[in-house]
Amino acid sequence: MAEYCQNCRQPIDVDPSLALLNPASFDLLVGTAGKSHSNSSTTTISRLNYPQERKDLYDRVSAQPNSPIHKRSIPAPQDGVRLRNGGYSKGNTDMSFIEITQSQVALTDRDHRDQAKRKTRDQRNGVGEGHEDHREADKMSTKKNQVEDLFAILSSHSDIDHPMCQECTSIMLTHYATRLGSANRERDAYAGFLKSIQQTVFPEEQKQSDAKKAGTSLYEQLEQTELELKKLEAEIADLEDQIQQEESEEQTYWASRNLTDDTLYQTTTHLTFLREKQAHDFQHLERLQRTNVYNDTFCIGHDGYFGTINGLRLGRLPSQSVDWSEINAAWGQTLLLLATVAERLGFTFQGYRLRPQGSTSRIEKLEYPQLSPDVQRQTTGRDRGLHSASANPEPKVTPLDLFSSGDLAIGRLLNHRRFDSGMVAFLDCLGQLGKYVEKASTTDVNNTKTSTRTAVIRAPSTKRVLPYAIEGDKIGGISIKLGVGFHQDENFTKACKYALTCCKFLLAHVSNLESQKEA
Repeated sequence: MAEYCQNCRQPIDVDPSLALLNPASFDLLVGTAGKSHSNSSTTTISRLNYPQERKDLYDRVSAQPNSPIHKRSIPAPQDGVRLRNGGYSKGNTDMSFIEITQSQVALTDRDHRDQAKRKTRDQRNGVGEGHEDHREADKMSTKKNQVEDLFAILSSHSDIDHPMCQECTSIMLTHYATRLGSANRERDAYAGFLKSIQQTVFPEEQKQSDAKKAGTSLYEQLEQTELELKKLEAEIADLEDQIQQEESEEQTYWASRNLTDDTLYQTTTHLTFLREKQAHDFQHLERLQRTNVYNDTFCIGHDGYFGTINGLRLGRLPSQSVDWSEINAAWGQTLLLLATVAERLGFTFQGYRLRPQGSTSRIEKLEYPQLSPDVQRQTTGRDRGLHSASANPEPKVTPLDLFSSGDLAIGRLLNHRRFDSGMVAFLDCLGQLGKYVEKASTTDVNNTKTSTRTAVIRAPSTKRVLPYAIEGDKIGGISIKLGVGFHQDENFTKACKYALTCCKFLLAHVSNLESQKEA
């Protein structure tokens, strides 16, 4: 009979003696397999290879009445022989097994008698030799089913599916030997652990006895400590009364101290505020004293060959052409400077009246008519403050432009005639103011001879002359008029620069007077 190994699925030959087992031998094999399975199950339960929590979870799930998700079952046979109890014996048992009882495996005496009766009945009915082969096939099928049922019973009583070949059996034995060694080592480890625990039991009991004795001693000490604690609590109560009295006195003291500190803080804050205000006002005063309004308003400097006032160039050069709008604005600032200085010094120009009007500034020339000798004699004895209108006629006013509107080469002399007259008039006014400053400086020096030492120190210097002499239309020997010559632009630019230098001298004189006045 050919079977298949249930592990590697290779065909194997089964010993024929398995098909000739009597009921006693069959019961012996089945009983041995069941007992071995029950012993292994008990051992497995006593020695769990998984945590106890996992076992508890399995018990809770098993107690539920729900049907299992999967269970091992044997499908209905497709082609086989129906057994006595209603089951089927499959014709091909290579891939599955069936669960049968003992009565389905071994044929009883009743079965043998039934077979003999069927054989006799067949002979009586004239069954021929052809049916002998059929009965022999039924007998072989019965033996095969008996062997398969035996393997099925053995498989159901163990974790191994039967039958198995020799190679798979050797592998299985090796695997079980390995598991046995691991189990032995685990047993030895548990035994050692149990032994160590047993060895530590006595010291633990000794420690417990010592701990009880120590607890009794500590309890006695606790009673003594409680007596002392009661005494200390009484002393603490007395001290708390004293503390409350002292705290009341301390609160009274700190209330008075806080009031004093508050008053001191307010006074100190006010004093600090006054000091900071004084320092700020003093710094502001010093800043104002150092401030020079004239220098800030009229900033005179130079830009290469050109003299500048407030950044405006005054002059023209062949190589550097300056717009007339810039020149006119510079002359307007210069005339404003001269008028401001004259007003500060209280000086009135003779024969001229300044009209600073920005880029269209003018100087008005005043010409009074000459009086006859008879009129002069009539006004000699009279009070000069009571002149009549006829004695002081209105002057003739001639406007002189201090600006130009173009630079045409052909009509240059005609276009710049009034501009030249205006610049000459400016030099005349500048010379008058310079002489007045020199005269005033000389008077101050003479007055300081009889003054105190402090006045002598504050007196201005005796050298109060303009840096460049002014004679007619020339300043420093250079004419300020515009001409047609090659060097006329250079002379005009240089004369304008000299005029600005003299104006800067007048600014310095006025600033010195202001500083002396503040001192």
